[in-house]
Amino acid sequence: MNTPIHTAYKPETTPGIKPTHPLDPLTLEELAEATLLLRKEKQLSPSCRFPYLQLDEPAKDEVLAFEAGNPISRKAFAVVLDKSTGLIHEAKIDLIAEQIIEWKQLDPEVSGQPPIMIEEFFSCVDIVQADEGFRAAVKRRGLTDKDIENIQIDPWSFGYYGDDEKYRGRRLMRGVAFVRDEIVDNGYARPIEGLMAIIDLNEEKVIEIIDDGMNTPVPKTKRNYDTPSLGKPREGLKPLHIVQPEGVSFTVDGWRVDWQNWSFRVGYTPREGLVLNQISYKDGERVRPIIYRASINDMAVPYSDTALNHYWKCAFDGGEYGLGRMANQLELGCDCLGSIRYFDIPAVDDQGLPFLMKNAVCMHEEDYGTLWKHYEFRSETYEMRRSRRLVISFFCTVGNYDYGFYWYLYQDGTIQQETKLTGIIQTSGMVPGDKPKFGGIVTPEIYGPTHQHFFNARLHMMLDGENNSVVETNFSPADQNAETNPWGNVFKTETTLFKTELEATREANGATGRFWKIINPNLKNSVGNPPSYKLVAEHNPLMLAGPNSYIGKRAGFASKYLWVTPYDPNEMYCSGMYPNQNKGDGLQYYVEKNRPIENTDIVVWHTYGHT
Repeated sequence: MNTPIHTAYKPETTPGIKPTHPLDPLTLEELAEATLLLRKEKQLSPSCRFPYLQLDEPAKDEVLAFEAGNPISRKAFAVVLDKSTGLIHEAKIDLIAEQIIEWKQLDPEVSGQPPIMIEEFFSCVDIVQADEGFRAAVKRRGLTDKDIENIQIDPWSFGYYGDDEKYRGRRLMRGVAFVRDEIVDNGYARPIEGLMAIIDLNEEKVIEIIDDGMNTPVPKTKRNYDTPSLGKPREGLKPLHIVQPEGVSFTVDGWRVDWQNWSFRVGYTPREGLVLNQISYKDGERVRPIIYRASINDMAVPYSDTALNHYWKCAFDGGEYGLGRMANQLELGCDCLGSIRYFDIPAVDDQGLPFLMKNAVCMHEEDYGTLWKHYEFRSETYEMRRSRRLVISFFCTVGNYDYGFYWYLYQDGTIQQETKLTGIIQTSGMVPGDKPKFGGIVTPEIYGPTHQHFFNARLHMMLDGENNSVVETNFSPADQNAETNPWGNVFKTETTLFKTELEATREANGATGRFWKIINPNLKNSVGNPPSYKLVAEHNPLMLAGPNSYIGKRAGFASKYLWVTPYDPNEMYCSGMYPNQNKGDGLQYYVEKNRPIENTDIVVWHTYGHT
């Protein structure tokens, strides 16, 4: 588990950072004030925790009406979990008036549970290690008390698999185990197959040990990847220097960034991590808004394996853990190269204590090769334009996987999102010589279960104004005939305007070259067409779990590439507000209302991923 290194907030030494815009993240002072007000006014016990504490983003009309220098509202949103009682409350705090303006109890049977917290990642190890049933199960596999001392427990969200009475109302986690001789060993090389612990996180005890009884042998071979284990790296590369002797081309004012006609504001939440607010482009003297708010709001990782250790796996790394909470602290020369501008992110730990996530967000410029070129051989004219892009990124580690989220802004107006998957795969033990049914062999002793990764980008569009529409374009061969296609070379271009939500639940189609455009139907460009942005999707498989499976009901956003909804401030996440132990929520349920989406304030949701 990669956890942030906390820089403790000390009021007497930390200078105040006054917010100047409604969307500025809460400062350390504001976070401290929100925690203090909640603890004082609600008489919170020491057992209370804060899975979420963040800016309560103001209404869109308030943000758009804001003028620099004017007063701004400052509200905080918090989720408070009392681990001694299991009670969950949502709170809103007016930081200007210094009062709690909302205090609402949630029913976890309906809402689901708040995300798993960092302290729970670590406590589950001690809980499982101390359980007599677990110790007996691993000893049946030939392990000893000494092996248990360094055992690795991966904390997995429990999911939802029906209303089993023994699980109802409890805050649960599943734990799968791996063997390490030393704490620095790569546990994923030595999985304990066919054994799972179910943990009550509030009671801090194992409530069930599930053992398939097959006693699959624990792999013996170490597969460590740290530098001391691997030895001397490959030689022969000369130093590669990326320098900008005259400095960077962007400017930063608080949380606002300007670069090459682009302007946007950096935001950050514990669930999403990096958020880009109010992305606009200066076209001559005209500032043209493009996207009001852009983020990767959640992801799902469904597994395709019937084994005891895997059949239930479908992690929502945003909603069940928090991509923003798990952010790495980047270091120059490690994650980024060149002239780097880092953003430190004010945050709170599980107990609501403010700290600074140092270097959580990275920004820099990159040369990106050829943007455009042409050689006119008749006149010996050669023209070349190089491409440069601005990169805004962050990396997070959720258990075994590491994810990098990179937003790119290009000089030609392109906006791109790249998600990088790295880290370590989950593994299963196997009898050497066997052929796994649901995965690929990694070593003679282990295989990697087949699984998928799906991400969802939430794009609150504002293309040249608040009222937008979405159209789809497909290409297909035209029938050959003497009048319109005598040589059979013509193909059709068909465009469809989506009028309602259900019309806009769409899949990508490489065979027809399908793409979607967000348009502003109220304006015309120089050739008489509405200004637009094309959404370019990769053509990979969607979620392959059945729509009526528990995974299908909970991760339904991954069943379509495109969703379009009218803007609703209560619909911020593709998987719903609290996917942890939730039966199912999110996009597939939002669109059942089949609301109009033509020429209105819309949110475009794009699912993408890999198998």
